[in-house]
Formats: sequence, structure tokens, C-alpha cells
Amino acid sequence: MVSEAKADAMDVIESDLPGVGKKHEVELGDGTSLVIVTHNTGQRELYLKPDDDSDSEKLVELSDRLARMVGTILEGAYFQPVQSEHVETMLTEGTLLEWYAVEASSPLVGETLESAHVGRKTGVTVVAIQRDEDVISAPDSQTEIEAEDTLVVIGDRESCDAFETMLTGDEVEE
Repeated sequence: MVSEAKADAMDVIESDLPGVGKKHEVELGDGTSLVIVTHNTGQRELYLKPDDDSDSEKLVELSDRLARMVGTILEGAYFQPVQSEHVETMLTEGTLLEWYAVEASSPLVGETLESAHVGRKTGVTVVAIQRDEDVISAPDSQTEIEAEDTLVVIGDRESCDAFETMLTGDEVEE
């Protein structure tokens, strides 16, 4: 099976490798492709393919654990070099994990998750809050939202869009 997905004008081609795992080819925009082979064992191999007519050159082989750590670093979970209001990760087709910065002007500042009715009004679930150097994992309904927090939410695209609207102060219909 071969499938294609578009992500911010990048082509990603996924292929089954029977008995081995999956292969993903990510077009880097200059004719070069990054080829990632994920073995059924979890091991990953990364290759660089200079163009469609060239053979791939193996760059690195990673264990499952190391590949996951490198992936989270690349995703920005450890450090984001550019101040960003919003970060998004696709968990599955249609399910997003997103990070939102809470501005001091947000109407959610000072509200608890319960009093703001975040889940009921938007459909997202707040799964964590980063506050300064601390992370509140699985915050309860009485957790208060503070300016400068980063809220980590999970939901579908429509729910995340509704949450972003709520966070910025635009009305969300109940």
C-alpha cells in the first residue's frame, strides 16, 4: 500500500514493506528526499536520497527508544527555538495534540477548566499545562488557567479551532 499526505506543501509518501515495516519518503523541497524505514521491531533507519534517480545514502540507524527521543526533540517538546503561540502534532488521522500559549489578555486567565467550560464549549481535552518550568499533567477541573501558561490539548481539527477562538476571546457558541 502506498499513500500520500500533504503537510505544509511537503509530500510524504508511505509504503508498506512486507515483513519489514513501513517506509516514509519526505520530499525536502529541493529534489532531495529523506527516507525513513520503520522496522516492525521499532528500529529506524534514515536515508538521504539526493534525487529520484539516485540511490539512498544511509545516514543513521536508531533504536525505537532513541528514535522516539530524537522525534520529540525535533517536534519541539524539549526546546522551541522560536517563540510560538501555537504548536500542532497529528496523533492520528483527525486527532491533534496542540500547544497553545495563554496571553495575558485571554478571557481564560483566572478561570478554572470547569468554570470556562473548555471541554463542553469546544470539544477539546486539556491534557497538560506547562507553567514556567513545571508541567501539570492531567490537570483537574479546578486547575486555574494563568497568563503565560501553555495549554496542551487533544481534539479534532474543528474542536482545536474552536478552542483557539475561545482562547483569543472570540465567542464560541454553546
